[in-house]
Amino acid sequence: MKKLLFIAAAFVSLTAAAQKPDEVIKVADSYNFGKIKQGVPVTTFFELTNTSGQPLVIESVTAGCGCTTPEWDKAPVASKKTSQIKVGFNAGTMGQFTKPVYIKLAGIAETKVVNITGEVVDEATYNTYVKSDEYKKWLAAQKKQNGNKGGSKPRK
Repeated sequence: MKKLLFIAAAFVSLTAAAQKPDEVIKVADSYNFGKIKQGVPVTTFFELTNTSGQPLVIESVTAGCGCTTPEWDKAPVASKKTSQIKVGFNAGTMGQFTKPVYIKLAGIAETKVVNITGEVVDEATYNTYVKSDEYKKWLAAQKKQNGNKGGSKPRK
């Protein structure tokens, strides 16, 4: 009887570990900040939806470097409910960037990776950019994509 219980427990554990994050959550793969001013921190929120039939625990959220800071709610995410992961970026180095953020779910071996991207520019370039049609198009696309819940830009 003990062997049967052990085998059943092992099967359940292996089944959970064999699941992939995309099978139990829905979350955007990336967020593009567009052009941001050097030295001015920016933030965005990734909305994570639990698509499984049971509560889900976000075990950890880590970043690939110290310039990226994720924060998340430690409480379990109920089935079919959402939780937000806040990701901050301190734009210290000029140029294009892609920064990975790793989401580890309890009981799931594989980690979900989402990315933040953008371009860090100097103040003069940024001030010209926020007055451009390119910026207006970017802003409209972000609002449409995120339903006004997406990332934030630094204030002008």
